[in-house]
Amino acid sequence: MPTSLVALLFILRSLIRSRVELQLENLALRHQIGVLQRSLKKRPKLTSMDRLLWVSLSRIWHDWRSTLAIVKPQTVVAWHHMGFRLFWNWKVRRGQRGRPPISRETRDLIRRMCRENPTWGAPRIHGELLKLGIDIGESSVTKYMLRCRKPPSQTWRTFLDSHPSLLGRGRDISCLMPPAQIRTGAR
Repeated sequence: MPTSLVALLFILRSLIRSRVELQLENLALRHQIGVLQRSLKKRPKLTSMDRLLWVSLSRIWHDWRSTLAIVKPQTVVAWHHMGFRLFWNWKVRRGQRGRPPISRETRDLIRRMCRENPTWGAPRIHGELLKLGIDIGESSVTKYMLRCRKPPSQTWRTFLDSHPSLLGRGRDISCLMPPAQIRTGAR
């Protein structure tokens, strides 16, 4: 009885699904059978074309994980990431390395704007440069901005010397300490 019920459910499911999904599932299953027949009595060997097929199926078919039996779905996702990595390595090798260089005049202009307008941050300077027609990223503006050195903060000795009224008697700081009752929690 349960076998016939399962078969009936599969038939109902196949009636509801679209024809494209059925064709994609058929393609995926036939491909896996072909790979298994190609590597009989050995571990299945997948070629780069096999990987490309599964990566493209994962992009166009949302239910691709249900028919995958040879490898784990995470493996297909890793192949996809590897494809992106290979693409960007290829793109870099063609001569387009990193950010485009920033001209000396632009760097001097950024530093001058920073010096003359100390309250402006990188977003404001970036916006002004865009208004002037200089296409540069905000992170590059941040990189070439002048760093304003803040004065060092005062030490405790300087603080205590400048506030003698807090101390009461000379340099005795015991009056600043809380009473023992407060530390122990007693009232």
